[in-house]
Amino acid sequence: MSDARPKEKRKRSLDGSITVDGVSLYWRLLGEPRWTSEHGYKGLCISVRTEERRHRELVLEHPFPKKCRPNGMRQLPQRPKFSEKAVEAGVRQAMDSGWEPTSRRKTFVFQLAGNSN
Repeated sequence: MSDARPKEKRKRSLDGSITVDGVSLYWRLLGEPRWTSEHGYKGLCISVRTEERRHRELVLEHPFPKKCRPNGMRQLPQRPKFSEKAVEAGVRQAMDSGWEPTSRRKTFVFQLAGNSN
């Protein structure tokens, strides 16, 4: 017998290390763009922490792409591309907005502005 379930996309596992202003940071992909009943449309999310992972986490939330189908419904994007330079730029923006990577407070969620097309 064949399995009639639709194929699910395999989750990407992307991570890396960067150094910003002398602080060594580890980043990893948290989630792809998606629609949720609780939060609506959510863009790409990336987690950033110090390499020892004992300090304050940063979650970079990219805007959801605004591509629409002819009927006006939003179209889920195909796994967007991003680079370590984009992660570093997001980290710098978050730092300018008050994220302190070596503090021990709760997670800092930073919504990136930008072209979401």
